[in-house]
Order: sequence, then C-alpha cells, then structure tokens
Amino acid sequence: MPKYYDTRPGQRYPPGTKIDADGVNFSIFSRYATSAELLLYQDCYSEQPFQVIKLDSELNHTFFNWHVWVKALPLGIHYTWRVDGPKNTKDTGSRFDPRQELLDPWALATCNCLWDRWHSVGEGPQLHRSIRAVLVADNYDWETDKPLSIPSEQMIIYELHVGNFTSHPNANVTYPGTFAGLTQKIPYLQSLGITHVELMPVMAFDYQDVPANVAAHGLHNTWGYSTHSFFALHSSYCSSTVAGRHRHEFRNMIKALHKAGIGVILDVVFNHTAEGGADGPLINFKGFGNETFYHLDSGDKRRYRDYTGCGNTVNANHPLVTSFILDCLEYWVREMHIDGFRFDLASAMARGEDGQPLPNPPVLWGIELSNELANTKIIAEAWDAAGLYQVGSFPGYRWSEWNGRYRDCIRKFVRGDPGLVGEVATRIAGSSDLYQANWRLPINSINFVTCHDGFTLWDLVSYNNKHNFDNYEHNRDGSDDNFSWNCGIEGTTTNSNILTLRRQQAKNFIVILLLSQGIPMLLSGDELLKSQNGNNNAWCQNSPLSWINWQNLEQQAGMIRFVREMIALRKKHPSLQRRTFYTGMASEHQRFSDIEWHGLQLGMPAWNDTEARWLAFTIGARTTNEPDLHCILNMSSKFKCFELPVLDAMYWHRLVDTRLESPHDFANNAEPVIVYTAHYWVAPHTAVILESTSRT
Repeated sequence: MPKYYDTRPGQRYPPGTKIDADGVNFSIFSRYATSAELLLYQDCYSEQPFQVIKLDSELNHTFFNWHVWVKALPLGIHYTWRVDGPKNTKDTGSRFDPRQELLDPWALATCNCLWDRWHSVGEGPQLHRSIRAVLVADNYDWETDKPLSIPSEQMIIYELHVGNFTSHPNANVTYPGTFAGLTQKIPYLQSLGITHVELMPVMAFDYQDVPANVAAHGLHNTWGYSTHSFFALHSSYCSSTVAGRHRHEFRNMIKALHKAGIGVILDVVFNHTAEGGADGPLINFKGFGNETFYHLDSGDKRRYRDYTGCGNTVNANHPLVTSFILDCLEYWVREMHIDGFRFDLASAMARGEDGQPLPNPPVLWGIELSNELANTKIIAEAWDAAGLYQVGSFPGYRWSEWNGRYRDCIRKFVRGDPGLVGEVATRIAGSSDLYQANWRLPINSINFVTCHDGFTLWDLVSYNNKHNFDNYEHNRDGSDDNFSWNCGIEGTTTNSNILTLRRQQAKNFIVILLLSQGIPMLLSGDELLKSQNGNNNAWCQNSPLSWINWQNLEQQAGMIRFVREMIALRKKHPSLQRRTFYTGMASEHQRFSDIEWHGLQLGMPAWNDTEARWLAFTIGARTTNEPDLHCILNMSSKFKCFELPVLDAMYWHRLVDTRLESPHDFANNAEPVIVYTAHYWVAPHTAVILESTSRT
C-alpha cells in the first residue's frame, strides 16, 4: 500500500500538473466550485484511492483555481478530482456532482481501464470507475528533429486512420493498429511520394461513445471524433500499456516520419467533446465548468445548443476556452513537433457565446496569429452541422479549407453530368471564385475527391447509393448526396467491362486531382482500390471492412503505380505547384500562356454548351527546362477528337491515357510515345496528358 504524501497549498498556475525536483503541483479551473478533492490511485486498476486530499477553500483556492502541491509523488500515479458547487442547472448551467470523479482536462496521459460510459454516475459498484489522468514526465530526446517547413504549394496530403492502417493481420507489423505499426509502414508512404500524413483523431477519445443500439452489436467509436482529453494521446494506439510510454512511442513515429521527409497533420476536434448532451456523462468539462465550456440554451441552461450533431458544442470563443485551445495547439507543436492541424467542423468554432457566427472569432484569429503556430499548417473543415457553410469565406487569411465545392463538382463531372465545364475549369485552376477576391491563394484550397467521411474511391465508382446497414442504424446514417456512379451495376460484380470502366474512372479522379492548383489530398487505401462495400459512414467499424488489406499491394500494383507516377509528375512540374492564380499570360521565353483553355478545337472551350462533358487545357512551363503539358478530359460516353496545339521543333508525347491498361496508362519516359498527328482521339470516360519533348 503506498504511503501518504505530505502536501502544501501549491499554486494556481499552470493548470494541470507541474513536476519539480521535490514534488508535483496540481491545479484545476472551476469558477463556481465551493469545494474540491484530489484522489490519488496506485494504478489504473486500483479499486480505491490510496489518498484523498481535501482542499481548503482559503489555502488551496485562488481566483477560479483549486490547487495543491504534493511532496515526492512518484511518476505513474493516477489521479482524479471531485468538486462540488451550487446546484441550479436550469438558471446557471452548473452540473456539480460531488459523487462524480472528474478527469483533469489538462491531463497529459489518461487511463480508461475501468471506465463504463453507460454507468458512469452514482455510488455502489461503479464508484471510482471514471477515466483517470496519469502523472508523466517529459524526458524525450528529440535529437535534431523539428517540425518540417514544406511550402504549401508542394504539399500532397494522405489522410489515414492510425488503427485501420495496420490492424489487418496481413499488414505484417509487430504492433498492429498502433503508432509503432504505422512507423513500420513509412517506407511504403515514402514510395508513394506523399509529403504529409493527416492522422484522424489521435487525442484521447471515448471509444464507448456510440448510440445504445450500436453498442448492443459490439461496435465502438472507431474514428475518434469524440475527444475528452486534448493534451493526451489515445492509449489504444500505443503498443505499451505503461502510461508515459505513449508519448515516447508517438514521438518516435513523428521523428521517423520527419526523417523520411513526411510531415504530420493532426485531425483535431475542438467543436464538441465526448460528454454529449444533457443525458451524456460527466467526464471533465461538464463537472468543472459546464457553463463555461459549452454553448447552453439561454432560456433553459439544462439544454445544450448542438451545432455539431454530437449533442454539445464547445464554447470556443469564451476567453478561457480560447486560451485552452491555443495552449493545447502550441503544446502539440512545441512538445510533439506536429506540422499542422485539420479542424473538424471548424465553423462551429466561429460562433460567439450567443451561438451566432462572428465576423472575427477570437479563437480562429488567435490560431492564425500565434507566433508559435506561425509555421504550422492550419486547415479548416469550413462548415458545421447546423448549416453554417464557410468554404471561401472562413475567417482569416492563412487558413486552408477542405474545398467541398471542388469535391462535388469533380464528382459530378467525372460521372458524366453535363454543363459543368466552366466550373470544372475554375476548380482545376484553384477555385479563384472562392479565394481570389479576398486576397487569398490557390493554396487556401484543399482539393479532394474522397476522405474518411463518405465513399472510398472504389466505392465512388461502384455504388449509386450508400449501404450502411452494418452500422445498425437502418441505413439512415451517412450522406445521401454522394454524386457517385456505379458504372452500370450496383456493387460487386465479375463483369470485366464494368470493372475496366471503374478502374478507368478511378484513374480519372486521380488525374484531375493532381493536375489541379491547390493542395491535393488522397484517402489512404484509394491507391489500393479499397472498398467498404458501399458503407459511406464507417465510423463505428473496427473490422476488416475499414482496415487496409495489404494483400492488395500485388493485386492492385497497376493502380499503385499510376498514383505514384501522377504524384511524381506533379512534383516534377513547377507549373502544377503554383502559389498564385493563373493569369492567362505568357512570359517572354514561354511557348504558351500559363493556362490556355480549349474544347474540341483550340481556344474554343465549351463554356456555354449545356451538354458538354469535355475540357482540354494547356499548362505552360514555368521554368526553362520544364516541359509543357496538354491535358484532355473526355467524360462523355462517346469518342471525341481533340485538336492539339502546334509545337515548334518539338513533339507531344503521351504520358497518360486512362483508357489503357497498366503499364501503358502511364507511359515510360525512357521510351516516349510520340504523337505525330494534329489531333488526338480520346475514348469515352478518359483523361489524357501529353508532354512536350524535343525532336532531337
């Protein structure tokens, strides 16, 4: 049994824990609490605390903080808090419950060994079964590592889920589904040529946060958009169960990725928490300061304003919460060497304390203007679940945005919708209609066709409708607006013609994405033509349905090669990596303007043709030794003949024709396929790229 430890009053700052040579200072914010206790546990499985420290309201209370210093407390100790205060939930919003043990919101490591979301409040057998914080120290050797500074126009993002990426038995990693497992797959990531991985949530989240009917079928919150501790890592992604090793293993992964030239972007969820709505559990924020941390209904503060679809909304522009979020982000950059953040439902963070959108939200401008985040990529999912849609108008200038308009337009065009030629050109050129007027740039646009939320690339060309019955919500979940096309048969088929067309369509998407100005983002597994059997909302599927099947490396070698070559093509051409918008002008030494638009005839794009499903364009070289590119997109169901620009003392050679099977779909530059004619016949549903080459 551990000994009792001596205490002193301690200090209110900093919040959380601070270890010094003689002991540990604990501090917690709770504006209206009238009493507080600190509970110390030997380990995660301890049924009872070995010491309960009752804080004195005068000695241990400064302003809105409760604090205590504990002498010689060893690392690895687990701890929780209990606080009490006024009980007037309807008028003040406070939810004090002296029975409930609370998790330190500033915890650097957590343990959920005894946690039971469905029986988290009350006495008896569930007492002392809350999520606990773990006392850890910082003793990591970063060597010479630091966050990377890759220019935004050179970025190629690869979105992945840490667990799903290596959980499959054929991943052949030592610790499947972990940071260590992902580290073993770095050579594969390098071989693709991507510059950044965007990790779906890795902050500590409640995997039990699912509806009762979903939980009854043994499913859990797999994606992780249910954060409860923003400074801590999700323990299940760690190979070691010893808290404190979690950060060590994560840092090893970051350092290894950086050595491979790959940056790390974290998908972060500051719009809501795992505590849910009025019927959700008290984990931390609700118990310490419900009225501070959440948007509450002004007429009845028992009710939560829900702009996220998850039961609650973080009151991000309250001064304390703004400070909390900024401190957290700066911690991940300073202590974990993170290169960027993608903010889930970021428009919820643009709402003021009354719930209305602010023109200049303090938290968003604070992130943009933070000196410590000055070289950090910041990416917004520029909408929320209550109808606030800010793509092209998200507050600030440095923010990049998930361009949902790009996704929808390109999906419609590739499936063959007519009359989109003008918008397609605008999206390929960097969405100037969204960004140019307010002095933003093409790099403000994160271009994507698929992401975790929705169909995979293969399912996008294999299903007209979602098939989410495995989620046990009667197929009501997930988006109904997928703009997909099954190529003639719904779902799995052995029809060779349909399968060929689907592969062709998948390649068309990759071509357009990597030719577009802005920052391209790929979904992990799309290069392997991964399918989720038409499930477009696999948030609760920790199973082979969501896992990457590494056996497909051999089966889909042709598609992997195509994606690698397209990434390499983008990296080779400075003309595809612009920070500024096209001008339509040519410099003195260029053969072509930076962009020239065409239709079936040169200089005659079908802007006003409501039936047109085709577009061609020439991208002029930016540097002396760079080849020009001529690109043709025929998304119609018929062969089309396209006039080609004339080259003096040069030829066009064919790089890409998505109608052709691998390896002919992307030609070997060592043996260029010269195009000697003045026209090129393009097959239905086909993308073609020609590159200029010398006649000598």
